[in-house]
Amino acid sequence: MTEQIITLQKCWYLSPPWGKTIPPIEVNLLERVYLRTTRTFGYCCGIQWKYETWLYSIDCRNEILHATQNQIIGTGELQPFPLQKPAFVLGEKVILCSHDKGTKQRLILGIALVHNSWFYLVELMSPTLIKTPTISNRFSLVGEKSLMRVKV
Repeated sequence: MTEQIITLQKCWYLSPPWGKTIPPIEVNLLERVYLRTTRTFGYCCGIQWKYETWLYSIDCRNEILHATQNQIIGTGELQPFPLQKPAFVLGEKVILCSHDKGTKQRLILGIALVHNSWFYLVELMSPTLIKTPTISNRFSLVGEKSLMRVKV
């Protein structure tokens, strides 16, 4: 029975929530954008798959706002930043090094810039059949050092 659960979890973690092909993103990380809802400019500091769509984190003068693709307009200009590109890309398979139970393979479901470091959104645990008050979020941002690229 335990092997079946591990197999089910592995399939769960590696099944893209967006279906077979990853939907295109509206703007790139660090791209300057116009936020229609507040009529201000900012830059994209994060992207994650949530609510069946890409949700963008926009840094507007040190305030992080969240928007869908219909609420932003990309300018094509990249914010100058003395950072390397993220090590992983959206939808990439990775190994979660620090996870000690079950399968360790995951998909990158989001990327965010936090305090000048890249972090990656992965699903830490599969959903449960019974909602428990102790588990508030199955997803977590993890650092690059906690992930390894899957060798194909």
